[in-house]
Amino acid sequence: MGILHDDLVIIRPAEREGEASLITVNCPDKTGLGCDLCRIILFFGLSIVRGDVSTDGKWCYLVFWVQGKSTTRWSLLKKRLVGVCPSCSSASGISFYRSELQPPRPPDVFLLKFSCYDRKGLLHDVTAVLCELELTIKKVKVSTTPDGRVMDLFFITDTRELLHTKKRQEDTCGRLNDVLGDAVISCDIEMVGPEITACSQTSSFLPSAIPEDMFNLEMPDELPSGIKTSESVSITMDNSLSPAHTLVQIVCHDHKGLLYDIMRTLKDYNIQISYGRFFTKQKGKCEIDLFIVQADGKKMVDPSKQNALSSRLLMELYRPLRVAVVSRGPDTELLVANPVELSGKGRPLVFYDITLALKMLNTCIFSAEIGRHIIGDREWEVYRVLLDEGDGLFVPRNEIERGVWKMLMGWE
Repeated sequence: MGILHDDLVIIRPAEREGEASLITVNCPDKTGLGCDLCRIILFFGLSIVRGDVSTDGKWCYLVFWVQGKSTTRWSLLKKRLVGVCPSCSSASGISFYRSELQPPRPPDVFLLKFSCYDRKGLLHDVTAVLCELELTIKKVKVSTTPDGRVMDLFFITDTRELLHTKKRQEDTCGRLNDVLGDAVISCDIEMVGPEITACSQTSSFLPSAIPEDMFNLEMPDELPSGIKTSESVSITMDNSLSPAHTLVQIVCHDHKGLLYDIMRTLKDYNIQISYGRFFTKQKGKCEIDLFIVQADGKKMVDPSKQNALSSRLLMELYRPLRVAVVSRGPDTELLVANPVELSGKGRPLVFYDITLALKMLNTCIFSAEIGRHIIGDREWEVYRVLLDEGDGLFVPRNEIERGVWKMLMGWE
């Protein structure tokens, strides 16, 4: 008998406050499935406090214990998780991982043109609405006029693939009106042509305002939070405990999206996890044990490959994002960058966290841009936020950098 489509993902919400909810995934396997699942869990604002993963290379079983908001839309989360699971054969109930013969069609891109009167926290409130409606921000340009009006240009895609319909567009503008009230001047949504979409794609040119040392691969002595890097991460690899697998053991401090950062790195290296466990101990200490094989199904014995994977994991766990506050002429600019997966997917909720942190710091935003750039051999998503320091709004730069870093890492 085949497994029912509805049973690929089973969610048991916590019964009492403080308890973890349980997410169980039982489906055909594919390389990178754990990354895709963790990205969705992160997008829904949940933190994974424990996890177990096992697979025979054809079928996998994953269990995540998660904590988060009481307002989590569990039915929608389940739908999104099922959406990234490989399909099952209706005849046998099991199908091997089916490689796509051609890449999926890129989603349609829409331009949301939004004008309103400025106020503190405005950009975060707009971003929160778009996240709530599952509209993904691909690029944004925000500017403030001298008379206090704001013009927001958001290039967005729709997870639900309904933004081409009049109803979905009206619901989006209506929700923005509900949240912002009389501040709204106009709201318009239109699909953009390929020539405009192309202009918003990755650039190999790094603007001079962005310092290249933001992207270096050398370990800093200290992170923006004040934690010594030498005390935060330990990675060891062992080939003696299993005849068929390499054991990767990681001990580190917990942060928002920790398991996602590990899984996306392994996905980019085309590494398959045969068995793994993850749990959080007291004081935010995490321990992860992963039994892995390479794409050819063999353990990793080449020292150069081990060193390459270990170095990349160290960097991704030390600094999953880059944060800097720099001068832009007489003004102050906040820069945040995160690596993009080889699949082209960026990190969820980064702009949401940036705008929330600035709102909590009572720091206004004059303009903001999101773009993608190739630096070295990697693609980065770069957020540039020009801060408004007028009318007694000055906040020390190190306080801004620390506050944004802590929000992005989930340490607030």
